[in-house]
Amino acid sequence: MPSASSYYSHIMIPAGLFFGFVLWFLVRYLAAGIYTVNQGERAVKTSFGRAQRLGGFTGSDPMAAGLNAEERERYNYPQLRVIPPGGPYFKWPWERVYKVPIATQTISMAYDLETPEANQNGTILDAVTKDQLNTGLTGQIRYKADERNLYAYLFAVRNPIIHVMGYFISVLRERIANFEAPPIVIVEEANPANTLSIAGVSINDLRKNLRDLNDRMEQECGTSAARYGIQLEASLITGIDPPPEVESALAAINTAHNHVSSDISLAHASADQKIVLSKRAVEIETLKVQAELEPLLALANQLQELKAKGKNALESYRRSVRLRLFDNAKRAILEVERE
Repeated sequence: MPSASSYYSHIMIPAGLFFGFVLWFLVRYLAAGIYTVNQGERAVKTSFGRAQRLGGFTGSDPMAAGLNAEERERYNYPQLRVIPPGGPYFKWPWERVYKVPIATQTISMAYDLETPEANQNGTILDAVTKDQLNTGLTGQIRYKADERNLYAYLFAVRNPIIHVMGYFISVLRERIANFEAPPIVIVEEANPANTLSIAGVSINDLRKNLRDLNDRMEQECGTSAARYGIQLEASLITGIDPPPEVESALAAINTAHNHVSSDISLAHASADQKIVLSKRAVEIETLKVQAELEPLLALANQLQELKAKGKNALESYRRSVRLRLFDNAKRAILEVERE
């Protein structure tokens, strides 16, 4: 007959193992299944590797308006159910939660996430202008994950940030390689047929049109949210610097351009000044003539009025004028007719 201690050992040990397993299961898969989502995050939950879907697709979303028909078919990703910030939420052991930060992030446009020492340790991005000049770009790119297309961000691209950075840089280099500012056209006022067109230097044009270049970058990357689930918020190019051996040549070209522009401006200003002075001189002489003419016209009107009053009125007026002249004269010389 077994003893009492042996009996309890046969009963309590399996019971302890069972309750221990239950406690481990509750802690491992139930308590650990509770999670929260922070304010700057969105979450997507998968069940047996399949994400929870809403039924729609990216191609029908307004974000895909900039894609052509072929691209819209290629990037037609399913729209997922996005878990908003808050909680606590619960997931089963066969479910997995992917949290995605949606806050705007800033990164140097020269930084290579795979090779940090590239591009001069991520400080200067090389690019080639339309006239085959090497130039170095400095600046930042601001981006954020688009919660409307988290499928592309999480599952369509293995390393979305690296991939999208390459996409942004490719667009930027393409814009710089094809950027051409409109030539400066100077029209001569006296002869509009004589027009002078001055083409700029590409690096100088890029420096003068940084805002336009940034705006075009945003337009070109407007479909990145539909393609890769990452939205480009801004491209902030702060510096365009050529190599030192090219800098001196560009400085000489800039000096020549500035000298020509200054001479043209001075010539236009001198010509405009001469025209204005000529108009003023004509106006002054015209006023002088009018001042001399007005008394003569008034005297002619008075004589006509006197003549209209009678035959002797004009003769009396003439005699009166002669007498006033004699009163003021010291000597008078009269013509005497000789017999």
